[in-house]
Amino acid sequence: MNFRTRLSMHRTALLITLAFVASGIASAAEKLSVVRVNVTTQSWDFHRPWGKRQPFTRRAIGAVLPGNRVLVTADLVANLTYLELENPEGGRKVPATLEAVDYEANLALLKTAADDDLLTGAPGLQITESRIGDQLSVWQLENNGRLLVTTGPMTTAEMAAYPVDGGFLIYRATMQIQGRDNSFTLPVVKGGKLTGILMSYDAQSTNANIIPAPVIQHFLKDVASGHYAGFPRISYAFSPTRDPALRRYAKIPDDVTGGVYITEVLKDGPAAKASLQKGDVLLRVDDFAVDQDGNFDDPTYGKIPVAHLFNVHHFVGDKVNLQILRAGERKSLNASLAHRAPSSYVSDPYIIDRRPRFVIVGGLILQELSRQYLKDFGNDWARRAPERLIYWDRFQNELFADGPRKLVFLSRVLPTSATVGYEELNHLLVTKINGIAIQSLDDVPKALEKPVDGFHKIEFEEDPKTIYLDAAEIQKTERQVQMQYRLPSLKFLE
Repeated sequence: MNFRTRLSMHRTALLITLAFVASGIASAAEKLSVVRVNVTTQSWDFHRPWGKRQPFTRRAIGAVLPGNRVLVTADLVANLTYLELENPEGGRKVPATLEAVDYEANLALLKTAADDDLLTGAPGLQITESRIGDQLSVWQLENNGRLLVTTGPMTTAEMAAYPVDGGFLIYRATMQIQGRDNSFTLPVVKGGKLTGILMSYDAQSTNANIIPAPVIQHFLKDVASGHYAGFPRISYAFSPTRDPALRRYAKIPDDVTGGVYITEVLKDGPAAKASLQKGDVLLRVDDFAVDQDGNFDDPTYGKIPVAHLFNVHHFVGDKVNLQILRAGERKSLNASLAHRAPSSYVSDPYIIDRRPRFVIVGGLILQELSRQYLKDFGNDWARRAPERLIYWDRFQNELFADGPRKLVFLSRVLPTSATVGYEELNHLLVTKINGIAIQSLDDVPKALEKPVDGFHKIEFEEDPKTIYLDAAEIQKTERQVQMQYRLPSLKFLE
């Protein structure tokens, strides 16, 4: 072997060694930007509203951000009882707390105690947006702390359903993600920067649904303001105007190519306060034209629903300009965007981190309808839950625009001496108790103070229209019912 050959071999070995070292350094730097997250959660049982379900644990990978904060999905920390962070290699664990959580945007921000140094020195991931065709990488951790990277192309950017909300932007990518015990929440990275958080993954289609950078940036900016207000809404519904007959009916001129027909305006919502009306045609939002399907041309993502303009481009309190047609006449409206609190719905879209409200009357369990109650029928709740409850929840804005504030219903009956003959009743909408209209569970205790001739008269929307309970018998058996069914209390109204 001559000198030149030996020199060439040494150079090759040196280059391989340097590449290996550089790779190791990069991997170590990347590891500093992720951390294991261990949680214990315990949700309330909405079909037994006085009790909780069994606790369970989850493991995830959190994205470390500048300032020693950790970003995960809100789904991970829902109904949280314990939270800790663990270094990537395992071993060292420290308690953590929630700094902010938004269940609608499915994002949560975690932090450790000010004097803890687990995340000290971590550079934190900067955030960047992605475009269709970009290569995205999902980061996971092996048990030994090694980084496992899965890469695939971003295929679409579209509006889709989040766990408790139906209208946010997502990135969709195609990739073969390997199953791991820490895969509940995973960072999605592009070019060493955070571009999203994995929200769900379908192994059969290999489609990954990702909470995208714009939603994350909105959340973090709102948190940094010190007065978190959530994501705003405009609160209207519309119909596309592709049908030529509808366009003629709505008096849309031939020279107007876009626009959507307003079919519903939520009472007291931002659109209603701006004087938007049913039958108007929405043409533009600020500088963006609205097409016949309700989309606008986003400079980054192309055609996406105009809802993205309201809930991500803007913040609560921002003003937006709406250009409309009303009976063929152009008008300009200004709306002030607001967040709609879940408690303002007739049927709450979610109840997380708090107990469900209930009142037990002689064995009759009275509750307020919520999407959370329906979801307790299981993953297939849309088929398994009672149809009338699903109907009330889905069409609550149209059905109950003038009240009640909440839907109080008889969920089921605990057999007692006071409920003989009524044991099979369930899922009936309560309209009155002792002649008093029931607007929410808050009205029930007051109504029960006024029995009619010694009986509680309870009226329902459906058959049986009316039942009667002996007021004295109920009072006499209250303690017995509580002990028999091991109830901590007969009501919870906080």
